[in-house]
Amino acid sequence: MTAHPPPAAQPARRLLLVHAHPDDESINNGVTMAKYAAEGALVTLVTCTRGEEGEVIPPELAHLAPDRDDSLGPYRVDELAAAMDALGVTDHRFLGGPGRYRDSGMMGAPQNERPDCFWQAPLDEAAAHLVAVIREVGPQVLVTYDPNGGYGHPDHIQAHRVAMRGAELAARADFRPDLGGAHAIEKIYWNCNPRSVVEEGFARLRAAGRAFPGIATVDDVPGVLPDAEVTASVTGSAAHRAAKTAAMRAHYTQIAVDGPFFALSNDLGQPLFGTEHYQLVHGTPGAPAAGGREDDLFAGVGETVGTEERARIEEAAE
Repeated sequence: MTAHPPPAAQPARRLLLVHAHPDDESINNGVTMAKYAAEGALVTLVTCTRGEEGEVIPPELAHLAPDRDDSLGPYRVDELAAAMDALGVTDHRFLGGPGRYRDSGMMGAPQNERPDCFWQAPLDEAAAHLVAVIREVGPQVLVTYDPNGGYGHPDHIQAHRVAMRGAELAARADFRPDLGGAHAIEKIYWNCNPRSVVEEGFARLRAAGRAFPGIATVDDVPGVLPDAEVTASVTGSAAHRAAKTAAMRAHYTQIAVDGPFFALSNDLGQPLFGTEHYQLVHGTPGAPAAGGREDDLFAGVGETVGTEERARIEEAAE
């Protein structure tokens, strides 16, 4: 665990992301994480499992699989560290420590019943681990999944539950004062994708004729929403997009990247999005016009950004 200065000495902007497995953060939020890290914000990633049940893409690493050596989890810990280096993120923790909760496998799989899997974790027990992080870091913004986990994976659903419950409990002074003083997160976002953007991305993929065995569909993309329900879109620079691509490549066992496209273990190509989208579910919108879409997850956050912090942000944006 990374040591942090007391809250008063931390950066003025602090972002917390809660994800289920290594690679989820890079696919969903790589541009966002790289952008805010480069601008001087404290970006904290909490990953809930080591992804032990993932399918291994490279044939030379097939022995890592859970039905063989069952050593994929530690390997993915190293992949995640490389991805964080690519994104410039220095604060990453596993919920409860590495290996505390095991990957649960896909919904309905026998692995769902393992007593050590994340799906079986008592909610308040798991949430308490997150409360400790929230009270230490003091984030103003939290990013996680929607109630379906984007696509129904049990670990994604559980990550949503833990993130929302952790935010609730962290704000209660009567809950586990031994974990630090109460802290209320100002804004909570769920990952999503506007339908029009996803459809346009697949049109580009089909036109490009990339050599994937097949092409995914819009229904294969997690969290697709009607455009009007998307409340924030974060667009990074070319450097931030390159950092996201590098981070995804670092998850070598799970992702095959081909330019602006990628495939998971199903070998179905899909777009790699350079703009990332969110739905605000808690807090006050900070869009410049009523009904407009935010371009900054910290828009409207009550804490004033200091002069030195503002200078770092402006310098990083140039």
